[in-house]
Amino acid sequence: MAASIPHFSLLRNYAATTARAFVTVKVKPSYTISSTTLLHLPSRSRRLQFYASASNNEEAAARAAAANADSGAPTIFDKIIAKEIPSSIVYEDEKVLAFRDIDPQAPVHVLVIPKFRDGLTQLGKAEARHGEILGQLLYAAKIVAEKEGILDGFRVVINNGSDACQSVYHLHLHVLGGRQMKWPPG
Repeated sequence: MAASIPHFSLLRNYAATTARAFVTVKVKPSYTISSTTLLHLPSRSRRLQFYASASNNEEAAARAAAANADSGAPTIFDKIIAKEIPSSIVYEDEKVLAFRDIDPQAPVHVLVIPKFRDGLTQLGKAEARHGEILGQLLYAAKIVAEKEGILDGFRVVINNGSDACQSVYHLHLHVLGGRQMKWPPG
């Protein structure tokens, strides 16, 4: 049974806010929507709701981490550097450590960190004196991409602060690759 609908509205509840957003989709009058097409809407809505819920968990974790950002307490990365927590190391030199992310967002997802924080809890706290280590981190990202076979296509991401979902306040670069990246990224 097909119905001709000139336009309709979909209600999407974005968990990131308490308000509900209405999205109006205009359809040409000649377009028909069958009952089987409408059956797909609830599952898509569930996927969107799940995605929003996962995003909220990341946002909550980032806000919680930001509250302790300047405490000076050891981070999980300090424990990885000290070899107190195991990791899959991809690259290491005297100033930089690169290891696989435990929650990869791409086939290749490696974190590159300075071994000494020196006040670099986030990129927004960088000072002129950090110029050398910042360059070394980027160069290490290139070495990681080369070792992982993604030199022809990879992305380097730095999350800065809770609005960018930074959850560990020890400056780190995400090297992502092994799949087609999309634009815009976030």
